[in-house]
Amino acid sequence: QVQLVESGGGLVQPGGSLRLSCAASGFTFYNYVIGWFRQAPGKEREGVSCISRSGKTTYYADFVKGRFTMSRDSGKNTVYLQMNSLKPEDTAVYYCAADFPTTVQAMCTGGGGMDYWGKGTLVTVSS
Repeated sequence: QVQLVESGGGLVQPGGSLRLSCAASGFTFYNYVIGWFRQAPGKEREGVSCISRSGKTTYYADFVKGRFTMSRDSGKNTVYLQMNSLKPEDTAVYYCAADFPTTVQAMCTGGGGMDYWGKGTLVTVSS
């Protein structure tokens, strides 16, 4: 049974930090490019960050560059999204997804279907 399970969301004040995790199971994790996407109320889903199978290549959307860092631990079948300097406009449900074959940029910007999706975790940035 394929699963992507996100965790780590919550309420944080502007300027604060959160670390999201996405634990994968039921498929060959190493073979897949993994991405973080988000969807705010009333808005379309957008790519936030994607990481290559090896973890050596990452893509970041312009609106998170310099604030968010994505990493993966293949030994734990888990990816992380460290989010710093959070802004109210970062408020959204954050989803992780897995896709193959693809590249980090194609996955994050292509808008196409993914092989697997998680159910999401809510991040709320508010004072």
